Amino acid sequence: MVRNIVILGGNSHPRFTESVCEVLGVSPAARVLDRFSSGETRCEIRDSVRGKDVYIIQSFGVGETGLGYCVNDYFIELCIMISACKTGSARRVTAVLPLFPYSRQPDLPYTKAGAPLVSSNRPPPPPVPSNLPSGAATPIRERSEYYTFESVPATPGPAIPRTAGFTNSVDFADLMKNNANKNNDNITSAPFQLQQQSTTQQTSQGQYTTHDYENPSLVMAFQSKPGYKQWMAQAGSLIADLLTCAGADRILTCDLHESTYQGFFDIPVDNLFGRPMLQRYIVANIENYKDAVIVSPDAGGAKRATAIADHLGLAFALIHKERRPTKINNPQKATMMLVGDVAQRVCILVDDLADTANTITRAAKLLKREGALKVYALLTHGVLSGDAIARINASALDKVIVTNTVAQDAHQQQCRKLEVLDMSPYFAEAIRRVHHGESISVLFQYD
Repeated sequence: MVRNIVILGGNSHPRFTESVCEVLGVSPAARVLDRFSSGETRCEIRDSVRGKDVYIIQSFGVGETGLGYCVNDYFIELCIMISACKTGSARRVTAVLPLFPYSRQPDLPYTKAGAPLVSSNRPPPPPVPSNLPSGAATPIRERSEYYTFESVPATPGPAIPRTAGFTNSVDFADLMKNNANKNNDNITSAPFQLQQQSTTQQTSQGQYTTHDYENPSLVMAFQSKPGYKQWMAQAGSLIADLLTCAGADRILTCDLHESTYQGFFDIPVDNLFGRPMLQRYIVANIENYKDAVIVSPDAGGAKRATAIADHLGLAFALIHKERRPTKINNPQKATMMLVGDVAQRVCILVDDLADTANTITRAAKLLKREGALKVYALLTHGVLSGDAIARINASALDKVIVTNTVAQDAHQQQCRKLEVLDMSPYFAEAIRRVHHGESISVLFQYD
């Protein structure tokens, strides 16, 4: 039994919290955590936390069925519980996050122009009035419908044509075209005249500009280059700042999708690995595993897969995704290519996270086509959102093994191929060692 410790759990994964408390020999702290009818979160800590070492367990996934919560709701719960414990004079507050939120934010799909993909159900913008004089600006009351937000420079909204120009009834693009073949004196004097003409009008109307000139080569316009992700929000530093400002003194998580996220924090971050458990499962449950092949479904997970292959002395194969458009304006279509020999062998796909399960199901189809006998998928985090369960049931995967960092009760009822490994003793031991000031390096040993 561990003394002077308080374990709190959110609504995302209550069974995981109970398992951790059972291993530690303590009871979960009493708390009230629900929502008002307006949707605001209500939190009340019923047990005393004064001078205690508090650990708040909150995972981020689909959660328990019937609650109607999402990742953002769970995150607000976590921040409010952290703040409540700090207000209650807790000695130290550690956020235990089996699945770190927003860890896949840099992997959002983008269009060929570099802008984030948006919903196709978004209503089209109203047409520009046809009776406007040539070069006239769009009325300000309609301008908000044409931009994602009001700012200078204004950002064109999705599927929006070129903007009307400056508010002084002068089209800057036409002005630049007319002055392109003139000498430098004429080119420099025209903007000066434009500034004099627009001085009185800009005092009464808002200032707006445009990026999409008709001839961007004449001016240094914003052009999306290949591989450049325009208007991309980096949520990692924001999540770190919110947790720190809420009062968290330490973060305990497992298999960060982007290990660089640890650098966003100025507090200690312990990133545990699910690799030892996956390795033990391979040795204990896969027959003739010495003849199996460890396969990485993409290049990003090659380091993780090769570490397991080297430790167990197994062969390694890699599935490579190529995105080579035939023309620069054509959308990039990914084609999968296998590097390695898997014919008449058991294949073990290793990855850290499966969300829609599109990558592992396509990889399993390719492996079976190349002559694999069986295909297993070993994953640390099984988010399995959307139609992932239906995709797995219809796929060539023989078995999918995930850990319980995300609640899997509803998934197991829908998918017979799913097998769940318990990570709660692993986290319980990490909590015990952190609480007593012991080293947790033993948890990183793979033997």
